[in-house]
Amino acid sequence: MGDHGTFSGDPVTVWLTEAGEDRRMRLVDDFTFTDPAGKVWLAPLDSVIDGASIPRPLWSLVGSPYTGDYRRASIVHDIACDEAAGDRVERRAADRMFYHACREGGCSVEQATILYLGVRVGSEWSNVPRWAPALSAYEQGARVRRLITEDRMEADFRHIAEIVLHRGLVDDPLELERRADEAITTVTAVDVQAP
Repeated sequence: MGDHGTFSGDPVTVWLTEAGEDRRMRLVDDFTFTDPAGKVWLAPLDSVIDGASIPRPLWSLVGSPYTGDYRRASIVHDIACDEAAGDRVERRAADRMFYHACREGGCSVEQATILYLGVRVGSEWSNVPRWAPALSAYEQGARVRRLITEDRMEADFRHIAEIVLHRGLVDDPLELERRADEAITTVTAVDVQAP
């Protein structure tokens, strides 16, 4: 797996106890991922992370934050997304790094692809009108029923994943980004393709 990059080790964190869902953690030491091109992605000491790059409506499909072989990848991705601050080029770079970090963390090509699609959908969430209402459900916390908007987003995600996976597995995040953009655009009728 070493051809996808390297982590600085294991992250050291403390859980934060706050009002609402206690899902955030604070790093008590620097944590990094170095991608295959040699770029170091830093999650610095005292950073607060929440693993929220994959939308909650998709957790039943891809996993909730802090579970599975992508836990370390989610830490550096959270910080990279915060630093991108809405810059689409930087966010895309962060998503590609996430794919590499998932692979380095132990995910198979298929697992990393599905996780990557989750963060790509997460990055486009607010740009797709029929997904936007799911944002309110995202912040409601525990409940017995899912909203229809969450079901719509999950159905769209399944369709996007089927389109991408039908073309065969590819261990290249640039090609995966191209395929994901095409699939998201096809399914949602919103052009999300790279400029």
